[in-house]
Amino acid sequence: MDPLRELGEALKEQGYRFTTVTPATHARVNRRPENVWARDLRDVFGWSRRFRPGLLPGRLLTLLEAAGALERDGDALRSAVRFSTYDDELFVHSAFPTADENAVFFGPDTYRMADAAAAHVEARTSPVRRAADIGCGTGAGAIAVAKRAPEAEVVAVDINDTALAYARVNTALAGLDRVRPVRSDLLADVDGDFDLIISNPPFMIDPAGRTYRDGGGPDGNGLSLAVLDTAEKRLAVGGSLVLFSGTGIVAGRDPLREAAERRLAGTGLRWTYREVDPDVYGEELEDEAYRHAERIAVVVLTATRTR
Repeated sequence: MDPLRELGEALKEQGYRFTTVTPATHARVNRRPENVWARDLRDVFGWSRRFRPGLLPGRLLTLLEAAGALERDGDALRSAVRFSTYDDELFVHSAFPTADENAVFFGPDTYRMADAAAAHVEARTSPVRRAADIGCGTGAGAIAVAKRAPEAEVVAVDINDTALAYARVNTALAGLDRVRPVRSDLLADVDGDFDLIISNPPFMIDPAGRTYRDGGGPDGNGLSLAVLDTAEKRLAVGGSLVLFSGTGIVAGRDPLREAAERRLAGTGLRWTYREVDPDVYGEELEDEAYRHAERIAVVVLTATRTR
């Protein structure tokens, strides 16, 4: 068995649960003097705090080392992975801070996206037989869909090999062999049409160009629009896209909505668009990349093929 999966199973046996917060909140909580060193499993595998030898049970330490996820700095130890809970499932993802090029993010947007996908599946009047999660990351969205669509084959695609490895662990932890992680740029390496496509692509303007964060284009909306274009080509009749994204609002204008409206005109897709949260990642407004924006909103675009 994969040591990360075995580690996850061991944490489940011990009743481990952790809700991952935003990076800004995580940093604030970890800066408190009493949080310099980990005291329990949640501190080690949730808050990504340093811990001293002897804190972890021997079996967990052995599994962490076998997974290549144990970092050492003198007498200080640290886990290179986190485990978070959502929908009664456990998900492995990258440790805080997620600064590496191939970091695998999990946080409040993951919860929002998976909730939106799950709600859409539950509201459908026809079954989902084939679904795709584009830019699957941990596979949380794909797993949420598979749990609510028992007849569905679910393809979870990403270009990040670490994300695919974690998604395989997470689908195994959830006991869902109908979820198939596949390396693909959008749906270029996956055949056929889909009843449902979900996606939570990177949507930030990131001057560093980090894969897990940079949405592309001047407004950070490049990948979101590429997902929209892909869905227009690959949705079956009656099939739907659930796109969770973010957008910088500029002088009251939403550049993502405006671009989506231009693309969707005359496509045979009926669509809705709503702000899920009007004000997120406020700390980004202090950086040069967002000096033109008055706020950053997260949104859900749903589009259904009618013909």
